[in-house]
Amino acid sequence: MKIDPKISPASLREKIQRLWKLSAAKIHSIEKTCDPAKGAPVFTVHGRYTSRGWTEWTQGFQFGSAILQFDATDDKDFLEIGRSKTLAVMGHHLTHMGVHDHGFNNVSTYGNLLRLAGEKRIGENEWEQRYYEVALRCSGAVQARRWNKIQNGWGYIYSFNGPHSLFADTIRSGRSLAIAHQLGHVLLDENDQRVSLLERMIRHAHATALHNVYYGEGRDVWDVWGRVAQESVFNPNNGSFRCPGTHQGFSPFSTWTRGLAWIMLGFPEQLEFLETRKDSELKPLGGRVFIEKFMLKAARASCDFYIQNTPVDGVPYWDTGAPMLHRLGDYLNQPADPFNDWEPVDSSAAAIASQGLLRLGRYLRKKGKKGDGDRYWNAGLTVLNALLDEPYLSVSKKHQGLLLHSVYHRPNGWDGLPAKGGTPRGESSMWGDYHLREAALYVQRIDQKKPYLAFFH
Repeated sequence: MKIDPKISPASLREKIQRLWKLSAAKIHSIEKTCDPAKGAPVFTVHGRYTSRGWTEWTQGFQFGSAILQFDATDDKDFLEIGRSKTLAVMGHHLTHMGVHDHGFNNVSTYGNLLRLAGEKRIGENEWEQRYYEVALRCSGAVQARRWNKIQNGWGYIYSFNGPHSLFADTIRSGRSLAIAHQLGHVLLDENDQRVSLLERMIRHAHATALHNVYYGEGRDVWDVWGRVAQESVFNPNNGSFRCPGTHQGFSPFSTWTRGLAWIMLGFPEQLEFLETRKDSELKPLGGRVFIEKFMLKAARASCDFYIQNTPVDGVPYWDTGAPMLHRLGDYLNQPADPFNDWEPVDSSAAAIASQGLLRLGRYLRKKGKKGDGDRYWNAGLTVLNALLDEPYLSVSKKHQGLLLHSVYHRPNGWDGLPAKGGTPRGESSMWGDYHLREAALYVQRIDQKKPYLAFFH
């Protein structure tokens, strides 16, 4: 990456306002054409959102996008969409036992609504706020129940693949446990055993940092600082780590960049949350110094890897080890090319990563590490700046997506191809669109000196 050292939130102001204007029409278009009874919209095909039966993890991004649109613009039409659809459609996601995605679906909807209620942006209805609180308590407990123990006595929230599987993606579902804990909730297990949701959040984060993130410490031949494996595979009989894995990346020994981005964002968010907790809560789990040290190490390593292995404009290809990247020549020293015939870019990874870089930069600045903080902060703005322009920002009224050139599942061939062949391009995803909106709102709030955007506020 080539980081712009002079970039600032104010310099992105006009581009962000343009984004919200484009975003409004796209949200309305999706509401007109996507029937929740036919499944959640996942990605576009020829510019129209379609569902894809695999796991229901994108519905919250659909309605959460409307809530973010209201947050950014004060247009109450979008509040009504987000509010009414959360009430009508999202209930079964609260007790979905089969997924690791509660932080995506439920924090994006119920969580954003509770945050706005706390800011007194959506009225003074106490019972509405209590409803969101109970929903988030339930979601956090259900997510925490999906638990597998490992050999060091700790454990992790296992993925939809089963108890053997720890996904990098799930680090952002730690938000659901954090909110539930903040609201005073505990999980009651067999024989009324009280399970701390904060403990499970931190233990899951530790397992992720230990096994899914690499630090150049010789774990395998391809162990370099900040490489991320999408999956860590364990023996469920004795809890021993067996090997890295991937489903949406090229190889367990390369880095699928959206998995990398989840790590980049998840750890800085949890570091921010830990600042709100007392030392006495953290002491039984190793103490603040231990916890913040492993989280910060994972955050910095993954962000460094992204900066080192992404083209100059900050938009990555879908996997850092994709087999045809060599066909692109010196691809890291030129802007990413979403129209090339060899390997697709993944703009959704960039949208997620931009916010991770920003949050890490702000966190380090607060800790007095201005030089490092400025580097990550400016990197995050540099990435966002690229996404707020063509060819990534979707300006066509006929296209329902907001962020173009997103990739879902390259190995399965699920992504749209141009008529004459080549690589996937020109399509959007619910998570890409949502996270572009979220990153833009994050920067806008800072620019306008509004309350800091955090999931636990």
